[in-house]
Amino acid sequence: MKIVAKTDIGRKRKSNQDSYAAGELPGGVAWAVVCDGMGGAAGGNVASSDAVKIISERITSSYRPAMSPISIKNMLVSAITAANISIYDMSRANKELEGMGTTVVCALVTDEVSYIAHAGDSRAYAVSGNKIVQLTKDHSIVQELVDVGSITKDEAKNHPRKNIITRALGVEPDIRIDYCEYDISDNDILLLCTDGLTNFVDDEEFVKIIGENTYYEIAEKMVAAANNNGGADNITVVAIAY
Repeated sequence: MKIVAKTDIGRKRKSNQDSYAAGELPGGVAWAVVCDGMGGAAGGNVASSDAVKIISERITSSYRPAMSPISIKNMLVSAITAANISIYDMSRANKELEGMGTTVVCALVTDEVSYIAHAGDSRAYAVSGNKIVQLTKDHSIVQELVDVGSITKDEAKNHPRKNIITRALGVEPDIRIDYCEYDISDNDILLLCTDGLTNFVDDEEFVKIIGENTYYEIAEKMVAAANNNGGADNITVVAIAY
């Protein structure tokens, strides 16, 4: 497994509220978690960094070689649930942190399957050659409008409510977590990212960047593209190649 990652403040924000972590586990297994905080500079930073810390610790301490798919799912869901409780309790105990929260997308990648859990609008993609597949569905007002046919996907890109999410860690004592599995093959790339990337770099440019650059340049080139296209938000990218 190969892992590259980059986070950037972007061109408009005064602080970076994104957080991420990634690493390898025994048996050539890779993992990553990406979070995008909200709730003011202090709150957003605290929420995203706390979530990444808790989820990372749960994954690295709980994973065992040859874990079954259901055990991996339970591990990821349990890790995110623990992060949600921690952030929620902190926001209730400290007035300065009231209302904070964070999105999350995390993944564990074996030699055959990627296991993904998420809440919010940070995304996971699989890229294979010139094909890109969005593996997660945004938990957002705009996605709900697309689902019921009120607006098209193209209209969603510039909708005035596109940044309003319907799920985030720390907002409520309980969190609904979506989970999926995706078979991967040689040369496939799993990409985790915040909306600071997806709001400014479209699928076609994703594929072009991956096709025209070496693997180790992907994260840096994608962040540069998002900044070149406006850079109005923090940008975080983690790429895992099999």
